[in-house]
Formats: sequence, structure tokens, C-alpha cells
Amino acid sequence: MSRIIAALLLAAAHGAHAAHSDETITVEGHTLAKSLAAPSLERARAAVGQVAGGAAVVDAETYKVGRVGNLADALGLTAGVFIQPRFGSEEARLSIRGSGMQRTFHLRGIQLLQDGVPLTLADGGGDFQAIDPLNAQYIEVHRGANALQFGATTLGGAINLVSPTGLSAPGADLRAEYGSFDYKRALASYGGASGNADYYLAASFGAQDGYRTHSRQENYRLSGNAGLWLTPELESRFYVYVADSDSELPGNLTRAQLEADDQQANRGNVVGDNKRDYFLWRVSNKTVYGTGPLRLELGAYYSYKDLFHPIFQVLDQVTDDYGATLRFVSELDVFGRRNLFTAGFNPQWGQTQDDRFLNRGGARGRRTAQSHQTAANYALFMENQHYVLHQLALVTGLQLTRSEREFEDRFLADGDASFDTAYEAVSPKLGLRYELDRHTQLFANVSRSFEPPSFGELSGAQLINVLAEQSATSFEIGSRGEYAPLATQWDVAWYHAAVDDEFLSLTDANGQPLGTVSADDTVHQGLELALDTLLWERVQVRQSYLWTDARFDGDRVFGDNQLAGIPEHFYRAEFFYRWPQGYYAGPTLQWAPSDTPIDHANTLFADGYAVVGLRAGYRPAHGLAWFVDARNLSDASYAASTGVIADARGRDAAQFLPGDGLAVYGGIEWRF
Repeated sequence: MSRIIAALLLAAAHGAHAAHSDETITVEGHTLAKSLAAPSLERARAAVGQVAGGAAVVDAETYKVGRVGNLADALGLTAGVFIQPRFGSEEARLSIRGSGMQRTFHLRGIQLLQDGVPLTLADGGGDFQAIDPLNAQYIEVHRGANALQFGATTLGGAINLVSPTGLSAPGADLRAEYGSFDYKRALASYGGASGNADYYLAASFGAQDGYRTHSRQENYRLSGNAGLWLTPELESRFYVYVADSDSELPGNLTRAQLEADDQQANRGNVVGDNKRDYFLWRVSNKTVYGTGPLRLELGAYYSYKDLFHPIFQVLDQVTDDYGATLRFVSELDVFGRRNLFTAGFNPQWGQTQDDRFLNRGGARGRRTAQSHQTAANYALFMENQHYVLHQLALVTGLQLTRSEREFEDRFLADGDASFDTAYEAVSPKLGLRYELDRHTQLFANVSRSFEPPSFGELSGAQLINVLAEQSATSFEIGSRGEYAPLATQWDVAWYHAAVDDEFLSLTDANGQPLGTVSADDTVHQGLELALDTLLWERVQVRQSYLWTDARFDGDRVFGDNQLAGIPEHFYRAEFFYRWPQGYYAGPTLQWAPSDTPIDHANTLFADGYAVVGLRAGYRPAHGLAWFVDARNLSDASYAASTGVIADARGRDAAQFLPGDGLAVYGGIEWRF
């Protein structure tokens, strides 16, 4: 794989010397400047402006001003998104509205998509290694039921990464990053257009020894797409993605270990050579026919995933996932008033061959389990926005979902643990969106969410536990807009979700997975805020604040305790002085002011923390750009994330995941 990537890097650099097309192509005498299948940033922002709830578009240019080593670097300042890496790695705790808040790995509770086609596996789980935010044009974040247009029903919503194309990113882009802990990252891409087709190809490499012992990572990625216009109204775009990623896992520390030496690894992780070696290849197609106010989108995809994962035992898994998407959009007036109607159907299937062995220093020992796992999902959805008044839209939505999970036990050493179960739900939505003026909106909605368990919940740990689905009734109210005189933009929402049978993923005192149980009743509520302000015409302040109040509701064991997993208050900000020529400089901050519970009994906590950084650089529209990104200037020792257990009884436990210490990164990028 490394030789393939190297060859592609050289090819991209060589191709940069050739003349490249501008952003227009001609089909039968018509000139086209934008893709139908990959909407431009402007179209994406306009679409988000029609959402009656929390949603945002993150322009990749806003986060490429510093290091882009993981998804936290890209989405850290996005309203409603909590994301913290486990150990400076790609894997992280990613949560929206408290979704999957006990998970620090193998994403759950949020639908991931690439160009509108699901990256999330058929069983509902997801892999951070399948994501490359450095190679995105922009990222859409639809929180909660506002992701219904993608067929998502989970509490967290959906995140959609949109790829550059030969139209949006013509020419060559060469980028290199280097820094502390032997961090290295490089990207080379080239795009162009010819006749009725355009093309884009990117190759990237990343590696680091890591801040902690036994946390080395290395990954190679290849991605590309090609669009073909059969007519000015009909575009078919093909995508390919290959990822080869190896990651060592340093494990959790006790508080005493963190305070003594936060760079050490858990001894058991080193002895067992715990790691996650991951290979993925994926192909997909998206075909769009659009004429006037009507649009029809068809998609199909297939992915192959090979995982070798020595942890408490060796997991050896091969997964085949495939599916289709169908979406119809109409902007025809109804009863003489503006109307936007969306309907779709997403079927998805997946099969996993799961082998498990005793862990003998990272190698396979005696087989302990073997199974064949089959997942299927069928989601039929529709949403309508009708302007009952010139400035007031009534939003109605409905989703019908059926999910199937079949586990065939092929080991049978301790009896037959096979099961075959199905989950069904009707998820309605009702909302309002009021346009105060052309730049300011108010919105409110009420919705139902539905999430069947993934195989990570059903059979991911030592025991098999067939669970009920997690569901919730959510209310949301908020505003989105901008105030031009003060150059201010905002995205704010308050939500309240009453959750039934919430999945609680637990670990033992040493950080090894115990399995998942269901809580009876829990309540999630919070405030999501992002604010971007320009002061004195030169100082840009970007900040996000997240209040998450997630609690048990009269639980027979935990009462009204706070759910363990993420801090109640979390704040991020960057303050940049910007020069007209394209230079910028200023401090960055992430702050968790309160202690975070590690156990649901609320007897063990991770301390609050504040981490200050400094960033400077130069980023013109074309030509040579550079940045310097210094982090944790005080070299503070803190737990960026933690494991989750039921009851620590006030005793120290191996549940702390240290954040990186003092680090400095630099990078250059040449776009031509």
C-alpha cells in the first residue's frame, strides 16, 4: 500500500505542471459549473438554512488553518458536537445530544455518510478510520431528528462528509504536516475536467509515535471520484475509497498512574500487544437527475472491511456491507405556496465473519468463539415543509424502520448462543421554522428517535445480551442566523429528550469491556451554541459551548444521578487576529470547568481542565500556505476522556485516558 501511495503522490505532483480545467464543463452546448451529485458549499449552506432545527455546514477551510489529524480537529468548534480522542488518535468519544456517550471507540448513535451514502455499517456501528476530514470539501452536521432527510433515526443525528470534485477543487493540492511525537501527515490531490466529465484523486499518509507509550499509528488512504454528465440534467458520479490503518492501543490508567506519569501505557495493553489493524475498501455511485424543481437521486455502495484487533481477546473480523439509497425532492408549490417535499428509501445489508481467540501477546491463541453475524435495515422516510405563511414553514416528517439482527453461533463450546431478532419503529416529526428576516430564523420541533443495538452491544464483550431498542421523545427550540453590522453568526438550540432503554456500555475496573445493559428511563437536555464574531474588523472569535445534562430518571439503583461519560459543561474557542494579506495569529482554548463522572454511582470523577494553545499562519486562496499550531502550552496533565463503569465505590480504577502534553505542529500547503 505504501508504494501505491508514493506513486500516486508523485503522479499528482507531476500532473500539477499540466494545464488544468476551470470549473466549467460543456454538455451538448450547455455550460455547467457545479455538480448535481456533490452540491457546492453555497448550495449546502442554503439547504441547511431550510432545516427546522440544529444543523450546520463546516467549511474545510475553517479547520485547515491548523493540524488536521483527526475528526476532533475538524468538528471541535461545531455546535452540539462533543468529540475527544482517546489518546491523540483517530478513535474518539463522539456524541451529539448524549448519543453513545459511553463509547470511546467504534462509533454508535450517529449516522456517518460520505457524499450522502452511508459509511455506518448495517448494524449501526461505525469506524473512525473510514473518515478523512483533511480530504473533505465541507462537512454537514444534522443534529437529532434534523437528519431525517438522510434516513437517520438515532438520537445523535447524522454527519455527512462531502468530497472535493474536479469542479470544486481543480488543479493540484500538496500538503504536509509535521510535529511532536513524530507526527507526520501528507496529502496530495489533483482534480480537473474534460468534456462532459470531471475527476478528482487524492492520496494521504499519516503516522505518529504518539504521546503515550504503545500508541503508534500509521495509515494510508486513497480516495477519488469521477463525474459523468449524460445530459445537463443527468449526472452519474463514481467514488472509490481505500484505507489501511494500524493503531497501537495504550489503554486506560488509574488516577494515580495519570498523576505519576501520564505517558505510560496500561501494562496489560503492552503485554497483550493491544492494537487495531484495519483495512477497508469501498466503492459507490450516486446518480442524480434534476430538472427544474424536481430531483431524483439514486445511490449504491459496497464495502469490504478486515479487522485484526487484539484486546481482551483477539477479534478477527471480515465484514461485507452493501446497500442502496433512493431520494426524491420536489420544490413545486402546493396550494399556491412554497413547499419542499423529500422522500426516500434506504435498504442496507451486512455480514460479518467473527472469529475470536485467546490473546497470546497480540497473536491468536486457542479459539474462544466463532460466529456469523447478519444485519439488515430498511428505512422509508418522508419530510414536508409547507409555508403556511410567507415567513412560516410547517414541517412534518415520518420514518418507518425495520432492523434485523441474526447471530449464528458456530463455536457451540458452551451451548448454542444463536439468536434472530427484529426491531421496528414509527418515528414522526413535527416542526416550525419562522424567518424573522432574510438572515435570521427561529425553529422548534418535536420528534421520536429509534436506535436498535449494534453487534457491539449484542455480542461485543465477553457475554451475549439481546437488548431492546433505544428510543426517545425529543423537543428542540433554537435560532440560526447572522447580524451583518457586527459580522456575527450564531447557531443555538436547547433540547430535551426523554430516553427509554438507553444503552449503557460498561467496562471493568481495568478498562476491559463487560458488555451493554439498558437503563430504564433517562433524560438528556442541554444547550448547543456556536458563535462566530468579528471584532474591530480584524479579531475573529470562534467559540462553541455545550451544556449536557444527562441523568437517570428515578432509577432503582442510581436514582437521578448524572450519566457517566462526558463533562456537563464544555467550551472551545479560538481568537485570531487576521491581516488583510491572509496572515492570522492568536490563542486557542478548550475548557471543561466541572468534574466528569466516570461511574454511574457518581463516586469517581475526572477533574476539570483547561488547555491553552497558540496558532499562527498564512492561508491565501492559492499558492503557498503555512501554519504553526502549538497545543497545551502549560503541559497540563489531564484526562481528555474516560472509560465508564457502574459503581467504582469511590476507589481509583483504570478508567483515565490522558490528553496529549505540550506539542507543536507545523505544516505547509501548496495549491496550484
